[in-house]
Amino acid sequence: MLRFIKTLPFMGKNHLLLSNMIRNSFLLVIGLLMLASCKTVDNVQPDEACLAQQEKLEKKRAAISKRADKLTAHEAAVSIREADLITLFAEVVKQKNILENEKAQQSIDKAAVSEALANARNQKKTTVNSAQPSNNNNNNNASPRNNRTILGELEHVYLEPSGKNFSARIDTGAQTSSLNALDMVEFERDGQPYIRFSILDPTTGEKIELTRRIRGYVRIKEVNNRKSLRRPIVRMRVVLANIDERVNFTLVDRTKFKQQVLIGRNFLRDLAVVDVSKAYTVPKFNPDSE
Repeated sequence: MLRFIKTLPFMGKNHLLLSNMIRNSFLLVIGLLMLASCKTVDNVQPDEACLAQQEKLEKKRAAISKRADKLTAHEAAVSIREADLITLFAEVVKQKNILENEKAQQSIDKAAVSEALANARNQKKTTVNSAQPSNNNNNNNASPRNNRTILGELEHVYLEPSGKNFSARIDTGAQTSSLNALDMVEFERDGQPYIRFSILDPTTGEKIELTRRIRGYVRIKEVNNRKSLRRPIVRMRVVLANIDERVNFTLVDRTKFKQQVLIGRNFLRDLAVVDVSKAYTVPKFNPDSE
């Protein structure tokens, strides 16, 4: 267009003025168009920047929301564990209280048993002491110091059942009394363990068969024998001097010993003392004289 205007022939001052006006108008229009184009470009650029910024904000918002969800889930898990720990702690406290109560009850029971044993022992001492003057008129078998019966190393003891007097060794080193037993056979009767065994008649040597309920077992380790042997325990009545007691006997084969009966500390305790320099200091017991 400018080229066209420049090529117009010279037409005088009026025509020249008109040409300048047209050229200026054209330049103005072009300038306006360019300005409008610039404004359009300027308007587009901020929109794209806003979109990009908005996209970044959305990404950050999504990340924050995701982290918030993780924190919420973690908090829920912590709450569940806390509840489990509280329950476990309550159970531990409960069990501790139960154990303390059981321990206190055991202490009370132990004290009661100890008191009962002490009372029974004192009563036994009183009974023996009161019976000694009538049974020992000459006071030959009583210790003047503590009123205990004095026994020799060997004595005649009466066993029931069997109704016989046996020569017995009095041994303060043995905890439990023992009895010679042959042909032992264990069996059950009315849900209770029993044992059938034989002892030798001290006069004829014949076998006397006895049946007693088993009170328990004891393990005995014999000399030159590494393995311990389990022996049954039975209870029998023993009468010796002025002592009449029911005591436990361990059943064992004593055929290699001269005495079928061994009297241990479970019979002698608090009732008698032993003088090993003496033997058969008291007469045999006669059941018919009771």
